[in-house]
Amino acid sequence: MGQLAGKVAVVIGAAGPDNMGQVIARRFAAEGARVVVAGRDAEALAELAQELDGIAVACDITNEADLAALADVATAQLGGIDIALNATGWGLLKPFLDTTKADIEKITALQFTGAILFYQAMLRGMRDGGSLIQISSATASIMLEDHAAYMGTKAGTDHVIRCIANEFGQRGIRANSIAPGFTATPMTARAVRNQAIIDTFTREYPLGRVGTSEDIAEAAVWLSSDACFMTGQVLQVNGGLTLRRNPTNAEIGAAVRAARVG
Repeated sequence: MGQLAGKVAVVIGAAGPDNMGQVIARRFAAEGARVVVAGRDAEALAELAQELDGIAVACDITNEADLAALADVATAQLGGIDIALNATGWGLLKPFLDTTKADIEKITALQFTGAILFYQAMLRGMRDGGSLIQISSATASIMLEDHAAYMGTKAGTDHVIRCIANEFGQRGIRANSIAPGFTATPMTARAVRNQAIIDTFTREYPLGRVGTSEDIAEAAVWLSSDACFMTGQVLQVNGGLTLRRNPTNAEIGAAVRAARVG
């Protein structure tokens, strides 16, 4: 314990109860970091901040003024930013031809434009030697049906992270992505409750299980620590899923139907 002692961490996307952002924020605090948690639900954030002896800031990642205020809180009250992690996301699953312009604009604002604005705000307040982390997805590099807009925006942010790593490395700032696969989170709760779906995905994981938020938090701690000598990379924290593939919709549907019959 104590790998992040003395560091200041900002985690955005931490308002959902027990979501990935909250799990990561708790782990950062357990490792000694002072944590600023951000998102759109002020009440939930306040509860989390109290638990962590941290600071809560209501913030919409698509709003530049909110992001500037978030950076100001971390710098004014805690002296600067050492770690900034973006865990926001929207799990849009929709057939390609049914994906509307409104869908595209919403997910782009949240997962691409908003992500870039977050990076900019955080980098302005980040101390030399800091760590910027984007929660990406295995689907940025392998297929999952009905997921094109989500996949495209996640892949886009991975490339932006590479650009940041190249430009800000001279200050010792590292920028990396973490790519989970199918992970047991509140976002996937409905699917997680269906054992047939879990079994269908698990067959594609060389390590024999789907991921957890704790797996991602463990990777985030290492990327945030002074032991990390890596930048501009996508860390595939998904049990080897990207060595194989996601199951198809037909395979998932067949497994669910078979379970019902059985």
